[in-house]
Amino acid sequence: MSTNWDSFVHTHPRAHILQLSAWGKLKSEFGWSTTQVTLQRQTEIIAGAQILFRPLPFGLGTMAYIPMGPYHTTAQIEKPLWEKIDETAKEHQARFLKWEPGIYLPEDQPPDFKALGFIPSPQTIQPPRTILIDIRGDEDTILSRMNQGTRRKIRLGYKKGVRFYPGTQADIAKFTRMMQTTGTRNEFGVHAADYYHRAFELFPDQVALFMAEHDGDDLAGIMVFALGRYAIYLYGASSNIKRNLMATYGVQWEAIKWARERGCIYYDMWGIPDEDEATLEAEFENRSDGLWGVYGFKRGWGGEVVRSLGAWDKVYNPLIYNAYKLALRLRR
Repeated sequence: MSTNWDSFVHTHPRAHILQLSAWGKLKSEFGWSTTQVTLQRQTEIIAGAQILFRPLPFGLGTMAYIPMGPYHTTAQIEKPLWEKIDETAKEHQARFLKWEPGIYLPEDQPPDFKALGFIPSPQTIQPPRTILIDIRGDEDTILSRMNQGTRRKIRLGYKKGVRFYPGTQADIAKFTRMMQTTGTRNEFGVHAADYYHRAFELFPDQVALFMAEHDGDDLAGIMVFALGRYAIYLYGASSNIKRNLMATYGVQWEAIKWARERGCIYYDMWGIPDEDEATLEAEFENRSDGLWGVYGFKRGWGGEVVRSLGAWDKVYNPLIYNAYKLALRLRR
């Protein structure tokens, strides 16, 4: 199933890394379970979704979750696909299904959530707002879209002798140590060390690690995934030393060049505060909480602020779903 499913995902215009079987495998090793639901014509997959499941507290069942899917080839099979998704979710004791369809560009036809039985969710898993950088054109064209400060910081690292290089499995330990440093400095959680090792192992054809070092000091690293029209900057880390060398800019530029060479159209900076652009620009210099701390860095790359379609829930058990919403409110 996995090979056929991945082949189907690769050919779909909305192909996304979170729908590959390797992502399901990764998450299944860290607290989730996963399955793939498909509709087939003979041996050909014509529609489907990868569904993740996470246990709810107190043995109350599971939450089903579809990130960046499902996929279908014609509108006529949308209804039977969702019927099979619902059936499968309930077989896995799902009390509700969370759906994050992702970014829909103007040429994409968005789903009718109400007709499909979904309501707006009080909780997102992936950040709903991001910056998409158009990486079509030559390198000078891409650089010309950036602000002057970002271009200057990119060039500074190269000028000062920072070495930027593609990392291997052997570099994951360095990357993980920097992730822990970054998480402590910026007050956000990071995954366990073996998570990044497995992510790098499971995506041999879709992942790249770019590292930066200067005179033996590890300065920065990023892990970027690419599939179809998108490259996605999922994980980034930097040390507390020699920050004046702006190594974080150089590793991003190396990743953008890699994504462009692969034929990607967009480079997704993956996560900024969920506010409109006017609010972002008015407040970013005064805030550093949450994703505000990274917006100042991400805004200068010449991209467009884009919001995904957010998160939507389909309720199978209203009593447990209401308890879930109450728990979210009490947590805030």
